Parts: sequence; structure tokens; C-alpha cells
Amino acid sequence: MSNKVVIFSAPSGSGKTTVVRHILDLHPEMEFSVSATSRPPRGQEQDGVDYYFLSPRAFKARIRADKFVEYEEVYEGRFYGTLKSEVERIWAKGHVIIFDVDVKGGISLKEYFGDKALSVFIQAPDVAELRRRLVARGTDSPEAIDERVAKAAEEMTYAPQFDYILINDDLQTAFREIEGVVDRFLQ
Repeated sequence: MSNKVVIFSAPSGSGKTTVVRHILDLHPEMEFSVSATSRPPRGQEQDGVDYYFLSPRAFKARIRADKFVEYEEVYEGRFYGTLKSEVERIWAKGHVIIFDVDVKGGISLKEYFGDKALSVFIQAPDVAELRRRLVARGTDSPEAIDERVAKAAEEMTYAPQFDYILINDDLQTAFREIEGVVDRFLQ
């Protein structure tokens, strides 16, 4: 089972992090890959737990040093990526890596890991529901929400490039559905 990865990607507000936490709770042999980002922490986020928070300068230095499996400039001047050292750290323990990444990062990771990877695209039932969830979250300004919703509409066009599309309309139904998909991949 080692050297496998499960990639979860979704537009903001689709419930990706909730689904990832659920799968991690069920699978002690899986470990969350902490992504690096050049954005500042939000709310209670902690360095090394939620993300490795790097300055834009430090992030770019690691890009030049080829320290990433993949990275994307998701918004102008705002980078996200997967450090090679993080993959090596988790695989050294014999664990399956679980990724919670943006859509383009998910596509890049699937290309990189090939058959060792299961890629899952999670989406809200529609854009209006996505907006409602982002507003309810209360972590972003109205301008940031508008930006995320516009980006989500574009990101949904990438769904067919994933191994599996999970529509997160009802959370308990989505949990049961994804449990089966992940279990089949891990066997």
C-alpha cells in the first residue's frame, strides 16, 4: 500500500477539507500532506499544520532550487505547492499520502504520480450554493468571495480530468460514496 497517494481537489467552498478530514479519521495509514503557500495564515491556521507559510521570496527560492513536486501561482503573487521533502517524509513512514490541493495542483499531482494516485474532484451542487457556503464561512471579504466564485466556475471545467467526481450535495451521502471509492483504490 505504500507509495500511493489520494488527491482531493475542489473549488473553494465545495467541502473538500471536511471530506479529507473524514477520510483521515477512517484511515490511520493515511497522512495529510501539508502544502506550502505564500499567503498569510487565516483565522487559527498554524505553520506546519495547515500549511508551510513561506514569504513569496522564500517560495520562489524553493522553486528555483527544484524543491517542489508541483506548484501553482493560484492568484497573482500567491503560490501554493507540494514540497518533495513532504512526500519523502510521509512515504518514509510507509503511509499513503492524502492531498488537499487546488484544481490545477491536483491535475499536476496526478500527472506526476500516475497510477499511484487516485484523483478526486469535489464540487458543490451549483455556484449559488458555493457562494452561500463561502459567505457562511465568514473568513473572506465580499471581494475575495467574488474572486473565489469566479475562479470556481472556471475550475469546474477541469472536473473531467480527475479519476472521480464527487458531488457534495448531502454531506453524509458524499462521505459514504467517497469511502467506497477510497477503499477500492487502497486494496
